[in-house]
Order: sequence, then structure tokens, then C-alpha cells
Amino acid sequence: MDIVVFGANGPTGRLLVGQALAAGHSVTAVTRDPDGFPLSDASLRVVEADVHDAAAVASVVRGADAVLSALGVPYGRQPITVYSDGATNILNGMRAAGVRRFACVSSSAIDPAAGPHGGFFFERVLQPVIVNLFGKQLYADMRRMETIVTASDLDWTIVRPSGLFDASGVSQYDYAERYTPGAFTSRADLADALLRQATEPEYVRKIVAVSTSAGAPTVRELIAREALGKK
Repeated sequence: MDIVVFGANGPTGRLLVGQALAAGHSVTAVTRDPDGFPLSDASLRVVEADVHDAAAVASVVRGADAVLSALGVPYGRQPITVYSDGATNILNGMRAAGVRRFACVSSSAIDPAAGPHGGFFFERVLQPVIVNLFGKQLYADMRRMETIVTASDLDWTIVRPSGLFDASGVSQYDYAERYTPGAFTSRADLADALLRQATEPEYVRKIVAVSTSAGAPTVRELIAREALGKK
């Protein structure tokens, strides 16, 4: 299968590319810094493109079997449009090229009504501070992205992880429509869940949640990671 990965040079994107190659897929890794991309493989093509550039995006997705977006940016006070502009340009390019399968990363933090992910401190103190202070601009753009994606007539899936952390490899994780109870998701597990969307039809035109079942960090460690804006 020919898979295009946007956000390929981020922490989750690099894992996703590596997993896709290991699974035998041909991968086009899209990044603004192709010279700094750390992976190489006979089945890998590294392409320079910015998701804000509609023409460049359209050129990249042409001929793909599936397009996966692991786009991510740090928290910041200035308005963020990477998620919404990226979704708009990717979906428009896919539609023009006749490519139907799309999956992207969002966050469980933008839908607290889906269900609790922790105790009182997490739900009433930690998560509101992260969403409404540190990540206000980022999560606002993620919501815009979700609105754009869910309005599409393509075969989309939105993947929502909980608080992200690094792990040595794919582990046991929970995976279900809209909600899983875990407060943390390893990037390796997120990449695996995202890659599954390329070949599995179960969650087409649905939102799927993913959270790691074991080996997650403590809340204190999560606070440090989120406050630093590591995505």
C-alpha cells in the first residue's frame, strides 16, 4: 500500500513512518525539512512540502492509497492554523486526486464530555488548565480541524489520544469509538492505531479514542510534558 504521512518528522510521525515501512508499505514522508529526516529505506520517499501550500499538498497526495496526518505543533499564544489549514488542503487535494482514505490525530482533551480520564484533580484542575491556558490556541484549531474533517465526504477517521508520552515500543492499549478511560497514550501506540486506519475499515467516518493500558507516566510527569508543549 502507498501511504502518505504528513507531520512525518515529528515524534509521532517518525514512529508512524517506521512502523509503516516495517509493515511492508511504501511511504511518502512529508516534512518541511527533508534533509533532517532521520529514516531511510528503499520503500521511503521523503518530500518537502508545507501543509499551508495547497498546490504542494495536492501534488504529494496524488496516487496514494491512504493519507495519514500526524501533524503537531507546540503550544503558543499566537493563533494556530496548522491543523485546520492542513486538513483543508489535504482533503481538497485528496478529493481532486480521487484518494479516499484519510486519518488524522486530534486529542481527547477537546471532548471532555466523552468521559472521564482521571480523578477530581485531573478533570477539574489539570485538564482545564492545559486546554484553556497552555493549549488554548492549539485545541481551538484542533476543533476547527475536526469540524472540517467530519464534514468531508471522504473515508475519514479521527484518532484521539490522551496525554502523550514516549515509550520503547507498541504496548497494550485501549481502542474504541470516541472514548477510552486512560489518561495517557504512548506515541508508539498512537502511531500503531493511526497506521491501522490505512487498512482497517471499522472506524471509517468515526472518531476513535486510544489510550495506553500499562506503563503510563504519573500525573506529575504529564504536567511537566504538557507544560513544555511537547507534541
